[in-house]
Amino acid sequence: MSVERQLKEQFAENLEIVDALLADGSEPDAEYTIEHHFSATNFDRLEKAAVDAFKLGFEVNDAEEMELEDGSIIFCFDAIAKHKLEVPLLDKACEQLILVAAKQKVDYDGWGTFFVGDEVEGEGEEDDEDYDEDFEDDENESDDKFH
Repeated sequence: MSVERQLKEQFAENLEIVDALLADGSEPDAEYTIEHHFSATNFDRLEKAAVDAFKLGFEVNDAEEMELEDGSIIFCFDAIAKHKLEVPLLDKACEQLILVAAKQKVDYDGWGTFFVGDEVEGEGEEDDEDYDEDFEDDENESDDKFH
């Protein structure tokens, strides 16, 4: 998929996810932890993408190894930012990170966050998983518990 097409699809998904979270009552003025997902079969390329994301100001967690359903192994990490759940901020971050992924020849697998609002403690944890199912890209099958 071309970078332009990926950006267009990601921008549409950003709007859809934000609208759904806010419609469900997530706090519009809260600071959210946004985790942008990367994966690759080549660890060295993934490591270079992590360095590039860090240079852009994202917090980067340690890469993890993950076995897929077909038995193949991929490596993944998250580039983390904290800001309001605003589409222009998400679009900018996604554009930066999709360009990093294209440059390093790794996959940008979208982003996730958690609902923020007035919940009874322990309630809503299952709902977070529903967001992942509702908005997960068919090409990207992951076990993330947020979107």
